[in-house]
Amino acid sequence: MTSKQRAYLKGLAMTMEPILQVGKSSVTPEHTAAVAEALEARELIKINVLQNCLDDPREIAEVLAERTNSQVVQVIGKKIVLYKEGKKEKKKIQLPK
Repeated sequence: MTSKQRAYLKGLAMTMEPILQVGKSSVTPEHTAAVAEALEARELIKINVLQNCLDDPREIAEVLAERTNSQVVQVIGKKIVLYKEGKKEKKKIQLPK
């Protein structure tokens, strides 16, 4: 992913509300499945890491990206933004070249 594409996705994510939360139990298989499902439906998602989660948000982002074959767009504080390109017929986000 180029820096121009990353900047474009960051801009889209600015207006989004987090749709998932990571809590005390950190990343469970169920949570990974929910993230994968959300990425299939939306391509770009924002995740909120709660205060009671002891793990580092950057590490959580890397683990989720690896398990869902997605890319980490950004991690700011306790917010994670992930992107996974949709299948051709369902593609919603057109990345700049």
